[in-house]
Amino acid sequence: MNSIHSTLRERIVEHVFVGAALRRLWQRGVTDVEVLRSEFDAGGYDLVMSHGKVVRHIQFKTTSLGGKAANTKLSLKLAAKPSGCVLWIIVTPDLTLHSFLWFGGEPGEPLPDLNEFRTAKHTKGNAEGTKTERPNHRVVPRGRFEVLDSLDVVLERLFGPIA
Repeated sequence: MNSIHSTLRERIVEHVFVGAALRRLWQRGVTDVEVLRSEFDAGGYDLVMSHGKVVRHIQFKTTSLGGKAANTKLSLKLAAKPSGCVLWIIVTPDLTLHSFLWFGGEPGEPLPDLNEFRTAKHTKGNAEGTKTERPNHRVVPRGRFEVLDSLDVVLERLFGPIA
């Protein structure tokens, strides 16, 4: 079911994350957060969140708990954003947020250089069956992501220390 309804699943996880993040920020006394949604993924990101002077362009990735995904593909356009980042969310079968993987710089800093990673290929072949390269996308191994153990840690990676 996950592969058949993958777009719906990703949207649900994104909404759950935004709701949980805003609720946790509210609980911590932070009410000056903006959330902007990209209409489509042309810029390499799904969502923009800002707090204070920090503006984060966030690319979401999702994997089921126990999933075997060894890497993910990222757009070089995300690296062109002033403070792009990737949040890989691990979810349970009922789409509860379980844990988080992080790839990004400090608040206000750009994404780490993606050029060291291999160029991605299209998942489907062309008319001849050849999977051609996607020159503006790189394959980033899961091992290059930092494991974050709580939503509070995610929020501090996004925005820095929160009062």
